[in-house]
Amino acid sequence: MSTVAVPWPRVAPAETGPRLLLLGAAALLALFLLAPLAALLGQSLVDDAGQWSLARVREFAATPGVATAAWNTLWVAALVTAITVPLAFVYAYALQRSTLPGKPLWRVFGLSPLLGPSLIGAVGVIQWFGNQGLAKSWMGDASIYGAPGIVLATVFAAFPHALMILVVALAHADARLYEAADALRASRWRRFVTVTLPAARYGLVSAALVVFAYSVSEFGIPKVVGGNFPVLAVEIYVQAVGLHNFGRGAVVALLLLTPVLLAFGVDRLVQRRQQASLTARAVPYVARPEPLRDGLLLAFVAVVAAALLAVLGMALATSFITFWPYNLAPTLRHYTWGLAEAGVGDAWFNSLRLALATALVGTPFVFGTAWLIEKTGLRDGRLAAAVQALASLPMGVPGLVLGIGCILFFNHPGNPLGGLYRGFPLLVAVTVVHYYSACHLTALTALKSLDREFEAVSASLKVARWRTFWRVTLPVCGPAVMEIARYLFINAMTTVSALVFLYSPETLPASVSILNLDEAGDLGPAAAMAALVVATTAAYSLLHAIAERLLRSRQAWRLAPR
Repeated sequence: MSTVAVPWPRVAPAETGPRLLLLGAAALLALFLLAPLAALLGQSLVDDAGQWSLARVREFAATPGVATAAWNTLWVAALVTAITVPLAFVYAYALQRSTLPGKPLWRVFGLSPLLGPSLIGAVGVIQWFGNQGLAKSWMGDASIYGAPGIVLATVFAAFPHALMILVVALAHADARLYEAADALRASRWRRFVTVTLPAARYGLVSAALVVFAYSVSEFGIPKVVGGNFPVLAVEIYVQAVGLHNFGRGAVVALLLLTPVLLAFGVDRLVQRRQQASLTARAVPYVARPEPLRDGLLLAFVAVVAAALLAVLGMALATSFITFWPYNLAPTLRHYTWGLAEAGVGDAWFNSLRLALATALVGTPFVFGTAWLIEKTGLRDGRLAAAVQALASLPMGVPGLVLGIGCILFFNHPGNPLGGLYRGFPLLVAVTVVHYYSACHLTALTALKSLDREFEAVSASLKVARWRTFWRVTLPVCGPAVMEIARYLFINAMTTVSALVFLYSPETLPASVSILNLDEAGDLGPAAAMAALVVATTAAYSLLHAIAERLLRSRQAWRLAPR
């Protein structure tokens, strides 16, 4: 019986370079994502003698209060989701499906919590409803510390994330469906239930799962305003930082990882069933003025925006108040004292350096990797599929889990890369990986909108691939590249969870400094640091808007009539 030798598939010479680059990207993602998660899993499944065992899992399960912390985490996240998603949906509906005046301004107000760390919401809630709060009388005998404060502050922090998703979900609609509903004399409520909601259901599911995952993994808010209310995110911090019990911290991290991964798994299954709601024959829907509807929506949007600005404004105003609430005279003492003695200036500079490095390093890495997947001959290969899976994984990994995993991996005595631990390069790498998924999806969306004929024509004319990338792909995808840079910069300035385990005294970031100052009772300097962060992210956002407008004005083809 003769045998036929099956040759190994050969890689075209033109694809050797892209394959090596994509292998390098996969190796970096594996190093800073998979390796820490594997170390986390391994640490939770060994005993003190280094033998494989479930002893730590059983020990943690038997610890008093564990079930309470897990239950508190789940029901608080569910309550935050139940409050946030309806509020964000009505707000997005007002922006997209009404003739609301000043829509750009209302949208900026709705997204304003993104400018600062989540701790700003906790500080603002305390200043409004705490023991010395301006509106403490509204609470009666109840206390804001614990579940009420966590819920209010997390709704504030999670609202813009849900709003961004739902604005997109409601952005497009087929006017023919609404005309058919009107022809059938359907009531407004029936039209809303049978046309509007079904078209936006996938956006609603995604927004709900994002808010739920955000609430489960949020650390800064329960640390500041949670009091003695136990949740899993704070338990990880206590075990790893307070008690130096990294084994038990790893078990808690895995427990925290489970509901988040389940949530994003459900989201991926739902998205696979999604169908286009706007076909080529669709007629774009244009909202018509309706005084009653528009008036009610304007009142709703104004109330929500006022609440968001009240929390943010109170946190920022605290930085200019001499001593809350006994001496309300304006002062700059919190800034001058913080800059001179509390290290506020150094921490702010560290965060600015981190944000700039994250944007400068992460943007070309993310976009370049997406380009290698989408615009080369590797698109349908196994390597591209593996990198796609790696790129999607960070979306379901909380920052706390990634941070403690990096401790266990990079701080291991036998790891030759141990020199990276607590160094600035590790902070940059972890921040890029933590926020990689959203940036990767943005880059892929931009690249998919570019016809493949550009590459085919370039190849037929024997134009170098890099020249096509530089002269065609990059200019067309310029706004998406700038958006990725903005996203990385703002999140690097405001993130707490992943960095709280990895910084050193020389690399202390501003967001962690706010947490430390609040723990020390220095609320004024903490608010001053928060104000510096908000001012920095707002200034960068303004520069981004100006640069994007200049870019579009210099690309005449974007302004050409269609």
